Amino acid sequence: MQDTDWYGPDVATLGDRLAAAREAQGMSQETLAKNLGIKLTTLERWEDDLSEPRANKLSMVAGILNVSMVWLITGEGEGVGNPEEDTTMGADFTEILAEMRALRVQIKARTDKLGQLEKRLRQALKEAAL
Repeated sequence: MQDTDWYGPDVATLGDRLAAAREAQGMSQETLAKNLGIKLTTLERWEDDLSEPRANKLSMVAGILNVSMVWLITGEGEGVGNPEEDTTMGADFTEILAEMRALRVQIKARTDKLGQLEKRLRQALKEAAL
């Protein structure tokens, strides 16, 4: 489990990375929202991956949290390190975290496949209508 990139593109989302960078700075959601001049609910939606910041706000977030915009978007580049592994955690806890990360990767792959199928279906329907 130690080789896992917790914030890589196949494991974490923009919201995950945003929350991790904010927490690494010891900043509350309320403080970050205030510094960005946005509503708390807006930041919560970003961290929950229900919406995404515009480019200008993304740039501000990266600057405030001292990470690169590329890292926030893709998980690659300068960001925050993996959380320290807690040696007091039981094996069960560690296994559950590993299984959750593996499941997230599977869900992302299935979501990508679903998007491809929807695109093919739209194209087939469009061609059938002609």
